[in-house]
Amino acid sequence: MKIPKIINLKKLIYLYIKSLYKTYILMNRKVIIVDARGHLMGRLASYVAKQLENGQRVVIVRCEQMLISGNHFRNKLKYMDFLRKRTSTNPNKGPIHQRAPSRIVWRVIRGMLPHTTPKGAAAMGRLKCFDGVPLSLNAKKKMVIPDALKQVRLKPRSKFCNIGDIAKECGWTKSQLISDLETKRVSKNHEWHTRRVKLQRDRKNALKSNNDLAKINSELQAYGY
Repeated sequence: MKIPKIINLKKLIYLYIKSLYKTYILMNRKVIIVDARGHLMGRLASYVAKQLENGQRVVIVRCEQMLISGNHFRNKLKYMDFLRKRTSTNPNKGPIHQRAPSRIVWRVIRGMLPHTTPKGAAAMGRLKCFDGVPLSLNAKKKMVIPDALKQVRLKPRSKFCNIGDIAKECGWTKSQLISDLETKRVSKNHEWHTRRVKLQRDRKNALKSNNDLAKINSELQAYGY
C-alpha cells in the first residue's frame, strides 16, 4: 500500500509567490548601456557575460571602437584563419563567420555562456550589440567598465589594435557608413551642448542682474532663508 505524500500547501504558495516576485524584478530591471570605446574585448565580454547570467539586461554600443591586445597584423591573421574554418561536407552547417564588429563581440560573449541550455539562451536574449550609437540610445546614460579599459589593463608600450579596422579588412562593408553617421551624431551633440551651456549662462546672468529678485532675496535672507 502506497503512502500518499503530504503536500505542504503553505510552502507551495510561498515558492510560487517567490518565483513571481523574482520574475517581476528581472523583467523590470534597468537596462545597462555600455560604451565599448577604449575597452579590451575579452575583458569586457567576461564582465558582461556574468551580468547576463545574473539576469541583467545589457546593451553594448560603439563595438567598432573596441580594442584587442596584440598588434594589428597578428590579430588579422588569426581572424583570417578563423574564416577558413568550415564544415567540409556542408559549409552551411557552420561555423558562421560574422564580419560586423557588433556580431564578433556578440559571438565572443556567447562563447562565455552555456548558450545551448535554456538558461544560457535566456541570457543571450538579454544582450544587444550595436555598431555606432542608435538614435534611440543617443541621449541615454552610458557606462564604462573600469577593469576592462585599455589604460588600466595594458602596459604603456603594449601593442593593441582596433576591432573595426580588422573587420573592415576581413569583409565588413559598412565601416564608412558607420563612420559618417557617428561624425554627424557627435557634431549634433556638440552643437546641442554648446547651445545648452549658453542658455544656462544667459539665465544665470539674467537672474543675477534682476533688481527685483535681488530685493526679494535680501528680504528672505534677513528672515534666515
